[in-house]
Amino acid sequence: MAASKTATLTLRIEPEIKQALQRAAEMEHRSIANMVEVLIREHCRVKGIAPGVTSKSKRVAKGATS
Repeated sequence: MAASKTATLTLRIEPEIKQALQRAAEMEHRSIANMVEVLIREHCRVKGIAPGVTSKSKRVAKGATS
């Protein structure tokens, strides 16, 4: 991965979900923050969402090719 500044994400989740996240992170020897990033990246990969591409730029690109 390219070295770049990171952004802060603050969210609230149910305690049970946090506990499951902690267990998943521990199983993969990751921090909770890194586990969340891995899960988001995987979700985006499965859904075909490219990192760094905003919905506005996707619409412009889509309109340009149609």
